[in-house]
Amino acid sequence: MRKSLPLMMCSGMFCLLIHTSSAYAQHQARAEIKNATGNRIGSATFRASKEGVVITVNVKELPPGLHAVHLHAVGKCEGPAFTSAGPHVNPLNKHHGLKNPDGPHAGDLPDMYVQKNGVGRYEVLADSVTLDATATSLFDADGTALIIHATADDNITDPAGNAGDRIACGVITTAAAKKK
Repeated sequence: MRKSLPLMMCSGMFCLLIHTSSAYAQHQARAEIKNATGNRIGSATFRASKEGVVITVNVKELPPGLHAVHLHAVGKCEGPAFTSAGPHVNPLNKHHGLKNPDGPHAGDLPDMYVQKNGVGRYEVLADSVTLDATATSLFDADGTALIIHATADDNITDPAGNAGDRIACGVITTAAAKKK
């Protein structure tokens, strides 16, 4: 018998209560997020659910305001510009943007809000990627990185939504499931 665990999903001002199966709790990943000078400023966790991948980001020491968050196609975070992370994850060859009728990239995510004190907490359900061995897996041959940009994403302009410089990066790695 599978246990169903409640989960609160929030994006901006909207929240949704969903149930996830404990069968997916074993599929987890994480990323240590660093800024352009290589200092650790936070972390991200990735947890598989039947609806997609739940991504939780906790960061500090970032400029206040909205910041684009994207999944990039190469698991490499060489600062200061993080161009080593390549373009967005886009295995289905879509166009950029959550509002784009020909999109979005699998790596396009909603913006993250950072408070005046530089702290941001972000949680989103990414339904276009998986942690399993599929065409949309975050664990392909060259890995995946989570990138935080300097400004908000306009959600339509190719290739990155005019989101500005890449200011933080974390390579996504597998993580053992926590025992309850």
